[in-house]
Amino acid sequence: MKKVLAIVREERLDAIIERLLLIGVRGLTLGMAKGAGGSGGHREVFRGSAYQVDFVDKVVIEWFGPDEQTDGVVRAIQQRGETGKAGDGKVFVLPVLEAVRIRTGERGLDAV
Repeated sequence: MKKVLAIVREERLDAIIERLLLIGVRGLTLGMAKGAGGSGGHREVFRGSAYQVDFVDKVVIEWFGPDEQTDGVVRAIQQRGETGKAGDGKVFVLPVLEAVRIRTGERGLDAV
């Protein structure tokens, strides 16, 4: 079993979710995040005043599932999340050793 953790642009979220649902993925967890990557932020102008934006709004997507689906999930996130500009995000794939269902106490990979 694997965990896919993706940090992506907010504006690409709908396209990513649409693609994941299309390939049969269920059970996503989403969260909001702010971060600064290699670009180190950027300058914006609001009402004539320039200011530095150090942290950019991002979305965190978490998915847990079987090894066989992992490549498809990563590919979907990468293809639909890409804009070709710096700051598109990253995808991490991690092994999951065990899961415990809180309600029943069921253990193992079937508890997900």
